[in-house]
Amino acid sequence: MFHKIIYIILGILCINLTSCAQSGIPKNFKEIPIPKKNSDEIRKLNYSKNEYKVKYENNKLEVENYTPNRNTELKINNGILKGYNHGEWGGQLLFRSNDNKETEIKTGNILFIFNYKNKIFFIEGISHLSINEGFLYELEIEGNKFSYKKVLDFEDCPEAYAIFDDKIYIASYQNFYKIENLKIKTIFNNDFWGGLYPNSIALKNEEKVFIGIRGGIIELNLKAKTRKLYTSKQ
Repeated sequence: MFHKIIYIILGILCINLTSCAQSGIPKNFKEIPIPKKNSDEIRKLNYSKNEYKVKYENNKLEVENYTPNRNTELKINNGILKGYNHGEWGGQLLFRSNDNKETEIKTGNILFIFNYKNKIFFIEGISHLSINEGFLYELEIEGNKFSYKKVLDFEDCPEAYAIFDDKIYIASYQNFYKIENLKIKTIFNNDFWGGLYPNSIALKNEEKVFIGIRGGIIELNLKAKTRKLYTSKQ
């Protein structure tokens, strides 16, 4: 009987260790139940002083403290595209040439500027009070002239993005999207992380997608449509 108990304990330990190794979650994080919206658990995460950023380095998931940055930029041949996001006070997209001349392209809260399939895109959005919206634009440049066209509307404000296998993945205020061939698909809708401010996405494949948020990290399986939540053990 004693030996059976020992074998059971060892078996449980092996299962736990295998699970941790497969998930790649850092040892100082633990899984907790998915909280309900407007619950005490959500409020505790929202009030957390810790925000975590996720990334893959050398095929290993790395989690570090996140420092907010409301500005974004992208270098192009003859200068830099600069995006500013001042929340309820607005923002702008401008071009600063190599000789320091500035041209305003668009007003609005510019969140990200990036290259995708040999074109330049930018994302604009805001979540403040009753406003919760976001848009994807394609930027067109002809000589010293700039124009843009709206490509997609989001149901809420994009917070983080990643490009993987020619697809764009967006973690928004409370949704998760996949964009393929500039067509959008909502994978998770109105989910629990509303108000926990996603800041980064790390992908190994569509079954291993991690999001850095305030108070912890999220693991998504886009194929099975499952999610897990981890917080620091400290």
